[in-house]
Amino acid sequence: MKNKDDKKKDIDALRQDLARLRNLFVTGYEKLKVGQDFELRKVVRAVGGKYRVVKNNLVEIASEGTLAEPILKGLRGMTSVAYTNEDPVALAKALTAYAKANPTFTFKAGLVEGRVIDIRAIQDLATMPSKDQIFAKLLYLINAPAQRLATAVGAVGRNLAVVVDQGVKENKFQAEG
Repeated sequence: MKNKDDKKKDIDALRQDLARLRNLFVTGYEKLKVGQDFELRKVVRAVGGKYRVVKNNLVEIASEGTLAEPILKGLRGMTSVAYTNEDPVALAKALTAYAKANPTFTFKAGLVEGRVIDIRAIQDLATMPSKDQIFAKLLYLINAPAQRLATAVGAVGRNLAVVVDQGVKENKFQAEG
């Protein structure tokens, strides 16, 4: 059992993490075995997130004054948090896929870009394309009209050259003089 000083250090460290983050998923992990927990941590790290098992009363105290305060009050049962300051979609996808494979892993609440979301919104978030996929589509949409314009402009010059070439071959141009 930890003494007061150790608990205070844990609360301060957790408060610092909670104050900086904008994307947080609160989960329940009842009946997960050590191997399953290890796999979950590996999955979360792979998408640039962090995973932490927390005590309900300590995380409630640590969240006071942060964006996460509303979702970390009055928690019951075994609680863990997964968080990232990077792509929340990637983390939501990873956690949702893990939850499908391990039904004892459940969602309690979420915070995305500083806004509280419910469990259904977490599922919806997991079906969205990742930030990289969205950027790739956006760049394609921006680039496509420019490619079409360049092709059209090039075609006009090419067509003119073909007409002039045919006119020269067929002696359609007469030199006046």
